[in-house]
Amino acid sequence: QVQLVESGGGLVQPGGSLRLSCAASGRIFNINAMGWYRQTPGKERELVATVRNGGSTDYGVSVKGRFTISRDNAKNTVYLQMNSLKPEDTAVYYCNADVVPIQTRTRAVYWGQGTQVTVSS
Repeated sequence: QVQLVESGGGLVQPGGSLRLSCAASGRIFNINAMGWYRQTPGKERELVATVRNGGSTDYGVSVKGRFTISRDNAKNTVYLQMNSLKPEDTAVYYCNADVVPIQTRTRAVYWGQGTQVTVSS
């Protein structure tokens, strides 16, 4: 069983910063890409950022230059440093990971439970 546990969400003023963390646990053979998505009520979940096993990254257009994704492969953890936050960044942020569990040796995408980020004065 693979689990993703997020932390670091909360309330921050516009222009402020937050750092999200997501740790994958369980019997894991390999993790390919890890990433962050976000969702607001009535809208589809959208890509925030992803980082592949080799370190290459992709960012959503609205967060480029403000957010930075990174990962610690030894800890099976992905981070999202969010700077210059805007009210429109308010959303539930979900971590995901493309994982090969030891038991199945079959790639599957897993999701965290989500963490609320609210940007407001």
